[in-house]
Amino acid sequence: QVQLVESGGGLVQAGGSLRLSCAAPFPTSSINAMGWYRQPPGNQRELVATITSGGITNYGKSVKGRVTVSRDNAKNTVHLQMNNLKPEDTAVYYCYADVRHLSNWGQGTQVTVSA
Repeated sequence: QVQLVESGGGLVQAGGSLRLSCAAPFPTSSINAMGWYRQPPGNQRELVATITSGGITNYGKSVKGRVTVSRDNAKNTVHLQMNNLKPEDTAVYYCYADVRHLSNWGQGTQVTVSA
């Protein structure tokens, strides 16, 4: 199965910023929504943010106001700008793409926020 290719992530202090990027190696016309989910230690995967091909965004309650999702349809990439990070944002972040109404995922990238 073709996987999405993620970059970014790492260790940052509380209050800092990080930017995640993801490339989807599929034909542009086949990609619907793209976005990010995360899985904190010991918890279920949860929504961070998604964006449709038309630019409509949806954010998880815990990150709303602190993150911005953007997309470049020409390059089939999606980005997540995270600001004012908190220790509770520590998680594995997964890129997501709806390709022909099938879910595709990246391998995950670790984000760790120290207090």
